[in-house]
Formats: sequence, C-alpha cells, structure tokens
Amino acid sequence: MTMDTSGRIEPTGRGADLALVRSLALPVEEAWAYLTDSELTEQWFGPWEGDGRAGGAVRVRMRFEDHEPAIGVRILACDPFERLVLKAEDEVGGWHLELLVERDGDDSLLTLVHHLDTTDEVGEIGPGWEYYLDLLVAATQGTERPSFDSYYPAMREAYLAMRP
Repeated sequence: MTMDTSGRIEPTGRGADLALVRSLALPVEEAWAYLTDSELTEQWFGPWEGDGRAGGAVRVRMRFEDHEPAIGVRILACDPFERLVLKAEDEVGGWHLELLVERDGDDSLLTLVHHLDTTDEVGEIGPGWEYYLDLLVAATQGTERPSFDSYYPAMREAYLAMRP
C-alpha cells in the first residue's frame, strides 16, 4: 500500500520549510503530552532523557532508528500546549523543528515544521516525518502502526517533485 503525501514545501529566506499537519482526536493538553512526556513519545517517536525545559537538552533514541545512537536535542522554546522548538544534532548534521499545537473544537491540530537549509534531502526527510506523524496518530488512537515501507521509497519522488 502506498500512502499519499501530506507535506508542503515553502521557500524561506534561508532555505525552505517542510510543513506537515495531523489532526489528533485529543484535547490540546493530551496532544501536548504526546510531544513532551517521555513515556508517551516512546510510543511513536522514541524515549528521551534529560532536561526537557526550555533551554535544556535531552537525548532521544528514535523508534525506527533504534540501532543508531541517541541524538542530542536542544529545547529552544517551549510554550506549553502551543509551541515546541527543537534543534537536533548528531554526527551527520542537524534539524531545526517546530511543533505547533492548536485547538480544533474538542480535537487538536499538530503542525510539524522542519526548517531546511536546502531541499536536497527532502525525498528522505518528507517520507520520514509522514511515517513518524502517522505513528503518533496510531499511538493516540490505539490502532496498528504503519509500515515504513509504505512511506519510503514510495513517497520519495513525490517529495522531490515538490521542491521549489
């Protein structure tokens, strides 16, 4: 089964932003917990340990990349129930991410923004975030986790075609 892409790429002054949105059938407080509580992030992204406050740093072991070492993540901003800004760094580079949560009636909308310096690797990055966000939806709904094979390489060309 091949999934449809949901991301969009918008040029910025320093590169491009890749944005993906998911609707979560949870109030914002519970959605926020899935982004910040290690026991809940473990269900979809991976567990973390460290200082999870703004200005702090954590180490995250990503669920799909469990054979890889944990990555360091700095918390640049943390506005509870609204916005989390992260800078992840490892030996191959870094990511600058924003997670935005907004109320949608009784539910929540989550927007993940990956600030890209270039779109060269968006064919790998886009499908990876699609997968992780769908893992989040599955974790919040208690449904079966998707298979990564439905995302990569299946979505690679569609993401490459979106580049400005």
